[in-house]
Amino acid sequence: MNLKKAAAAVAAIAIAATATVGTVYAAGNKENTSAKTAASSSQYNGKKPKYIFMFIGDGMSYPQIQATADYYSALNDTNDNDILDSTKVLNFMNFPVAGSATTYDSTSFCPDSASTATSLSTGHKTYSGTINMDETFTTEYETISEKLKEQYGYKVGIVTTVNLNHATPAAYYAHQASRKNYYEIGLEMVESDFDYFAGGALLKPTGADGDKKDIYKVAEEAGYNVITTQAEAEKLTADDGKSIVIAETLADSDSMSYHKDRKADEWTLADYVDKGIEVLDNDTGFFMMAEGGKIDWACHANDAGSTISDTAALSFAVAEAVEFYNEHPDETLILVTGDHETGGLTIGYAGTNYDTYLANLKNQKISYAKFDSDYVTKYKENNTSFEKVLKDVQRLFGLVAPENATDKTNPNLILTDWEMEKLRAAYDKSMSGGEEELTDEEYVLYGTYEPLTVTITHILNNKSGINFSSYAHTGLPVAVFAKGAGQELFGGYYDNTDIYDKLALLTNVQ
Repeated sequence: MNLKKAAAAVAAIAIAATATVGTVYAAGNKENTSAKTAASSSQYNGKKPKYIFMFIGDGMSYPQIQATADYYSALNDTNDNDILDSTKVLNFMNFPVAGSATTYDSTSFCPDSASTATSLSTGHKTYSGTINMDETFTTEYETISEKLKEQYGYKVGIVTTVNLNHATPAAYYAHQASRKNYYEIGLEMVESDFDYFAGGALLKPTGADGDKKDIYKVAEEAGYNVITTQAEAEKLTADDGKSIVIAETLADSDSMSYHKDRKADEWTLADYVDKGIEVLDNDTGFFMMAEGGKIDWACHANDAGSTISDTAALSFAVAEAVEFYNEHPDETLILVTGDHETGGLTIGYAGTNYDTYLANLKNQKISYAKFDSDYVTKYKENNTSFEKVLKDVQRLFGLVAPENATDKTNPNLILTDWEMEKLRAAYDKSMSGGEEELTDEEYVLYGTYEPLTVTITHILNNKSGINFSSYAHTGLPVAVFAKGAGQELFGGYYDNTDIYDKLALLTNVQ
């Protein structure tokens, strides 16, 4: 066959394949559209939830959930019989109903938080980076939280471990063509008239150029209590009116601390959810969205230890909702899901074959972000030697250079010659100031993160039997867990937009 005929044959195959895929895809679309139409036109005959909790683990899919459960199972495995036992240590894993949701958006099968949170809050797809607007940026979508407040007088609370005008929390009150319109999003937060906001500080509160009226001042003039200390937050009651609570201790990018880094008395996501329940509880009803936002940040940085601890922190927050549910079982619905998966996290690594050593991760004492700010910054300032850095690596991450190993050292935590070479190269790259543009190979090794830090977490991850394939989001479906009034609607395999549709059906919002 000559090249011309070969090309024609390939083209014919491609056309046939496209036709086949198109037929299947069209049928799938038709079926999905019919299901949505049926859902929107039918009536739900069960109990309408008066109290709704929407927990979103940003970047949390099955790998994050299972890795956390397996890690704690490994720590608790004290049997002497070599028989592995993994338990459902995260409370929501025991919810009576579980489903799965696809996450693609109008841009990609690897979507972002703005678009996926839009799907969850409004039932619509849109471009990555867009919040509650269509692809022409001319139509605004009303959120489930806005509808519940406007149509039924529900109180509304928004809680997050990241900035309050970050993409996921913003998707429950804002409508912007770009998630980076932080000032405009902040203004919409105030205009929402929602009752309780709690989490990290606002980004760009005086605008991108710092020349606009401070949003906190705008909020106070609109009747909000702006609270910036934990002592004030502890005293907050429902009688105090609508409030914006900013965590007293702020970490990277003015977010809340990673759960791993928090001080002993520092409030966590669970504390802010607990306070939210106290101030939102009323006879009409409430809706609370609570986000474990730093699960995503840890996964972007390929920090498995911090990913696991913040996933556990989300579970602790869910426990507060479960406690409330136990008092109002016929009127409460709790949903736990993710907006997308981040990092391509996998339980399993080529270098450990079929083995895992997840308990190794207990040796990590701080997050990648705190190591950057508290240690790497000083290494650069003081031109700290590689040998001294290795001592900190051993103390904070458990990784031991061969020359520092003793008879009592866990062999699995001793750095190999190959790992030492990788660590030394990363140290040199970090100490050089990172002024040179990364090569393709270096980007795969370090992403946009501090070369020394991300190499340390990569090595500890891999020695533990954990691996990441990306510094970005992936296209995995996310889990959906449901408990309470209307829980039966959330089983099955469906799209993330259906989560909104199911909530709209349950609450009868228009």
